[in-house]
Amino acid sequence: MEVIILAGGLGTRLQGVVKDIPKPMADINGKPFLKYLLDYLSKYKIERVILSVGFKYEVIEQYFGRKYKNIDLLYAIEEEPLGTGGGIMNACKLLNSNLFYLINGDTFFDVNLDELTTFHKLQHADFTLAVKPMQHFDRYGTVELANKRIIQFNEKKYMNEGFINGGVYILDNIILQSLNFPQKFSFEKDFLESYLAKYYFAAYVTDKYFIDIGIPEDYLLAQKQL
Repeated sequence: MEVIILAGGLGTRLQGVVKDIPKPMADINGKPFLKYLLDYLSKYKIERVILSVGFKYEVIEQYFGRKYKNIDLLYAIEEEPLGTGGGIMNACKLLNSNLFYLINGDTFFDVNLDELTTFHKLQHADFTLAVKPMQHFDRYGTVELANKRIIQFNEKKYMNEGFINGGVYILDNIILQSLNFPQKFSFEKDFLESYLAKYYFAAYVTDKYFIDIGIPEDYLLAQKQL
């Protein structure tokens, strides 16, 4: 399967520690965060990655070029901000297959992609999200489950425990193309939340390592953990 990585983030909350580069290029112990993601994908013999890029994408392209290890790198460039959904649909134009993985370029969730794919197929799901159980948090919204099905996305608030969306997905491009989205839209609001009742969104629950470098505190934590 192919992978789309959302790598067009501005990193506005990281401006105090990461300046004037795309967020996935944030330095983690001398290497850009995106390198850790590509190393992770290479373990699963992923051979084709489409980077959804915008802000200063040249920084990414100059560093990685068109090949990383055994992975072919393609660049789906946003000439103007298209929102998370628009960025994904722009990248979908470069897909060669229907099913694909989508991962966020500013989070690392050590999901076993082989197990995720097996789960998706056994569930006969339309879409599958990897979710992580978490305790004592207020930074993330939560995902409500009924058995293995996602039934609701909740806004951020303090929770003693709950499941969060870990930012690793299996999506079906045939279904996405049938929905006639506008050029600019939110993947979270206009797709995940809006089509939850129509399609079977399955939740693959795993407690594997997770880090989100979107805020300075966790960016600094990543320096110690990755």
